[in-house]
Amino acid sequence: MRMTTVRHFPLHRIACAVLALSGGALGSAQAQTEPGPPAGETIQDAGVVTVSARRRPENLQDVPVSVTAFGGDQLSKQGTPDITALALSIPNTTLKASRATNSTLTAFIRGVGQQDPLAGFEAGVGIYLDDIYLARPQAAVTDIYDVERIEVLRGPQGTLYGRNTIGGAVKYVTRKLGSKTDIRARLTLGDYSQREAVLTASTPLSESVRVGGSIARFKRDGYGRNLVTGAHNYDKDMTAGRLSAELTPTPELFIRLAADATQDDSSPRNGHRVTLGRTSGAPILANVYDTRANLTRALGQEQEVSAHGWSALLEYTLSPQLSVKSVTASRRDKSYAPIDFDSLSVVDFEVPALYKNKQFSQEFQLTYTGDKVQGVAGVYYIDANAYNIFDTVLAGAFPSSTYTLGDIDTKAWAVFADANYKYNEALSFSLGGRYTIDKREASVLRQIYLGLNGSPGMGNASAVLFRTDTDFTRGELEREDKKFTPKVGMAYKASANQNLYASWARGFKGGGFDPRMNVVGTRISDATARAGYLPETIDTLELGLKSSYNNNRILTNIALFDSKYKDVQIPGSVEVDTNNDGRPDSFAGVTTNAGKAKIRGVELEASAKLSNALSVTGMYSHINAEYTQFLTSQLVGGVPALVNVAGERFFQNTPKNSANLRATYDIALPLMGRGGTASISGSASYKDETSQFEYASVLDQPGYTLYDLSLVWTSMDNKIRAGLHGKNLGDKRYRTGGYVFPNLGREGVLTAFYGAPRTVSATLEYRF
Repeated sequence: MRMTTVRHFPLHRIACAVLALSGGALGSAQAQTEPGPPAGETIQDAGVVTVSARRRPENLQDVPVSVTAFGGDQLSKQGTPDITALALSIPNTTLKASRATNSTLTAFIRGVGQQDPLAGFEAGVGIYLDDIYLARPQAAVTDIYDVERIEVLRGPQGTLYGRNTIGGAVKYVTRKLGSKTDIRARLTLGDYSQREAVLTASTPLSESVRVGGSIARFKRDGYGRNLVTGAHNYDKDMTAGRLSAELTPTPELFIRLAADATQDDSSPRNGHRVTLGRTSGAPILANVYDTRANLTRALGQEQEVSAHGWSALLEYTLSPQLSVKSVTASRRDKSYAPIDFDSLSVVDFEVPALYKNKQFSQEFQLTYTGDKVQGVAGVYYIDANAYNIFDTVLAGAFPSSTYTLGDIDTKAWAVFADANYKYNEALSFSLGGRYTIDKREASVLRQIYLGLNGSPGMGNASAVLFRTDTDFTRGELEREDKKFTPKVGMAYKASANQNLYASWARGFKGGGFDPRMNVVGTRISDATARAGYLPETIDTLELGLKSSYNNNRILTNIALFDSKYKDVQIPGSVEVDTNNDGRPDSFAGVTTNAGKAKIRGVELEASAKLSNALSVTGMYSHINAEYTQFLTSQLVGGVPALVNVAGERFFQNTPKNSANLRATYDIALPLMGRGGTASISGSASYKDETSQFEYASVLDQPGYTLYDLSLVWTSMDNKIRAGLHGKNLGDKRYRTGGYVFPNLGREGVLTAFYGAPRTVSATLEYRF
């Protein structure tokens, strides 16, 4: 039986205590004589954040949606390295680099997400860059720079914009260009030879034209070493840039043209074996960040991830109430990924791979903002292709190189609308809907070649073909899924500071084809392979209360949700016996539709400005996610039968309890002849036991706590900021993923990947 470890660290109780403190202060807040925010403090500093979650600027506390927002200044003060670090303070959210990668994102919100970055398999959590939906997770783990804010929305999305996402959305909102020349520089030095530099500049060329850009370089040695090649393991070597131009030809027309690119030349990230070599007895390494992997290239290329894209935004104001918007975008990425599953110096289980993705999207929106009615309506189109090829090089009784090609096209059309009707000053109703058509076509080829030297597709022209297990071409794998997904809601402002809301929404994600399917090896029928996996749906009922007190010095947000999840898409890999000798000698992808699941939870967020110097924030979330129907084929009395194994299956990357507690104290401190403020900020973040897979595994991570501390000085004119940031000060080793194939190869595979160890960095920011 799996036991939660929350009792070992009662941080969730501390977070609740913060909420109680806020609630306890509520009774006295109105009686306090201390004034509101001090002179010169902005509204955002006082805790009120403007977001565009409903396609119009709104106070976060007034939005009847579960959304957490982080301003660019807040991210700078906390020394947030990349988007994955945000998950520590967001309820029921997991964001992490996918196993064996540095920049591919694995995201889960409220139990919904995607473990494997499979070709054509879209994530349950949508990632957006300035309204542009990123169809693939490659290169999505980017360092945070040049952002105005990041918004994380929880629950089904789709009636307001872009692609329908079933679990939630993460939105990068970059900074708009200012009316004056603005130049900013940021330098970072840290242990593991961390060296980073970011330069951002913008200037107006005329009253109607502004241009700007950012260039960023992120470099760091590895937390460990490859003991075979001498290369770094878990290092970073990334370059990123962004250019934009904003034009206002007339007062009614706004145009924004933007382009960005990311290049990741980091070394392959290899896992840590947690067991001895099955044949060689190779010992377990003392340092979990060290490796003995020997695979360094794929198709003759060292590991490399490159991504780039462009977009064009046009906004035209037809009247004070009515405006139209067009968002056009194109993106491409390519990844050479040498994945050494066994993490040993021998060729035992290796997968050199190539991933290529491209997409084009077009969206039109019509927004109306009246006294009584506000709403948005639009159409959305995306045309995307995901292509991957890889060899599965496997030693053992039958040494082989299995070539797999997956080439999947996705075309989707949608119309959506969402309207809010203000019945009176206190009560409002919302109604939305989306009609989506998802069409997918795929080619899948799987061939087994003799020996360990690879296939012709991966560079070995002399390879000898043993057998073809799967061979589907364009036109043979096709499916089209259509769905209408409604949303209804109600909000009631019991007072100017109390916003009570209720909503019900349906989410939908289309079906598709597993690009790693093995028809012969897994003995699936031709009809089953051609049908692919089914679309999934979720119905979420949510109740929430957002409150503010004492001129926004105290904020509390509470949300309760109950979801019914059907036909849950679970991509995974299984060991297969390709030569019928009774021993597994390869693996194949199998995407399962779990029949039914229920997900219930509570999310609490609070912030309190206890004095002009001291502020405290807290978060606690609890989720109970369980399958109620999970059918698998098993032999019962020697006869194949479907058996419900729901009691033996778990939700991946969904810790039952999560909590975060942060305190910040500001002190007036002149330095270098300038007035300024020193801020010391400490936080503790807890995650409960986490399942890496849908089944119990020795790689599951027990509950753990991370401690961070920052000391930041900011000049009074905001031109200079210097900071010292410590992350994971307890130097906790915690697993974020892994591979479990104990019967494959001569050595067996049981490898784990880990989060960052203790790191300390110093930053200096200057605004010219």
